Amino acid sequence: MTDWSLLHHAYGTAEDIPGLLEAVGPNPRDPGWDALASRLYHQGGVYSASYAALTELAEKAGQWSLADRRMPLYLASQIVASRDIRDDLTDPFTTHTSEIAELLALTEEAFGDPALAGDSLNYVQLLSTLLSFEGVEGWGVHLDEVNGDEYEVSCPACSSENFVVFGELGHFSTADDMYFKRPPTDAIPLQPQDPATATGLLPRLHARALADGHPTVAGKLPYVFGYADCVHCGEHFSVPEAILARW
Repeated sequence: MTDWSLLHHAYGTAEDIPGLLEAVGPNPRDPGWDALASRLYHQGGVYSASYAALTELAEKAGQWSLADRRMPLYLASQIVASRDIRDDLTDPFTTHTSEIAELLALTEEAFGDPALAGDSLNYVQLLSTLLSFEGVEGWGVHLDEVNGDEYEVSCPACSSENFVVFGELGHFSTADDMYFKRPPTDAIPLQPQDPATATGLLPRLHARALADGHPTVAGKLPYVFGYADCVHCGEHFSVPEAILARW
């Protein structure tokens, strides 16, 4: 039995967490989710109550339907992926192994929701969630940005900002932050990786997205895991390395 009075969240004692967890429903617009996130994952930071809540979040996810369980899974994945630990805590992958294993299994089940077939937003968020529970550093946080068709990264050579763009507007790097309103004059084409010959996450994520019926998501990934040229100094750099450098 958890003694929440001995634990803390962003605003102090965690005695209010059980009531918030009991009252919150599966609707993403339920204000209870904002209340929980602000306490347990405040500005990316986690606390002793955050890890303690993993058990409760897993229980909720297990009780709800495949579609309804997304919110507890998303919040739990953010907690697990956080590197900003505010209390004197140990890595959750060594202290909360069973809870994370359960959350991982519940996430895998959630991919069976038929509604995901036409919902790339939640599909990519579930992929991010899966990577968080697998302990894949960085991508549990950053894969979500695939939904936005761009990453803003710093050049590893000159530290200037580049927008790495992929999607309906094309596949290029640019310094023009208004590229979505007019064709940029400084656009440099991206160089995608071939999933058939690449190593690391790309082949696995690409194959899964295709198998799960998300070819548009799959089509973006070779560029996310590919190469770009800095529009300021011409440096040729790895896009995923630049993305993770900001984590």
